[in-house]
Amino acid sequence: MPRWGYQIEVSAYRGWGDALKASISGKATKDGACKVHKSTFPSQKLAPLSSWKLGESFFDTTATHSGAIGRCATTWKLSVTNAAYGRSESSFKLNEFRCDNATAGRTTVGCVVPWYASPLIYSKSRAPQLASHITRAQHSGLPGATFKSPLTRTTKAATIKRNRDLACPRGESRPQGKSCDEYPLATSKEGLSAGGQRRTFPGCSIPTVPSRTGAKGASACMISVDDQNYQGGMNSSFYQAERMLDGDPYRVLIGD
Repeated sequence: MPRWGYQIEVSAYRGWGDALKASISGKATKDGACKVHKSTFPSQKLAPLSSWKLGESFFDTTATHSGAIGRCATTWKLSVTNAAYGRSESSFKLNEFRCDNATAGRTTVGCVVPWYASPLIYSKSRAPQLASHITRAQHSGLPGATFKSPLTRTTKAATIKRNRDLACPRGESRPQGKSCDEYPLATSKEGLSAGGQRRTFPGCSIPTVPSRTGAKGASACMISVDDQNYQGGMNSSFYQAERMLDGDPYRVLIGD
């Protein structure tokens, strides 16, 4: 959606004397391609202890024209006021949002949390050969399964082509009914164009390539054309649904 919101709750958990006579209020501000739609945190007494004081804010992106991409950082500025002692202020900067009207296949504006590595989940029951290859590739040390080592999307055609050509050379023999699958995905910056060596696994029908381990490189395996087509459809749907742009992190997981 083109609008997002924050809620903030503040509670005094310890205090005595004049401290409990204080009041707290807040205001939300923004920095970047957005505007404040609404900000509400009226002055409220801190007392009694362990009672929650609530504020909320809403923001609209200004990255709305075709092809637009904009980021927005937001901040809560809190003020604690005590008649006998004056005012104390503090601020809390919140994680950045990114909004765009540039996602392929999407005709509306939307916002995402760009640093979150969304999961691309393949079904083991629907595509068993694909699932087996990815599982073995990740177990051999190749990235993509965790938040600490996600894949990074690339939309650059030259990088995607080089990843595919290096991992699955065009002149290499394919068994009938099978296609060459590469991991990390060709649409990631961690593909073979980033360096490393090619690897494969038993049963992958690539006898001239050895098994290897390590985080650099890429694996290749001959899998059924049906599994490969399923993967292509899943990738396209995922990139659209998650508004994945160039440079965005994502994870690759295997589900039931």
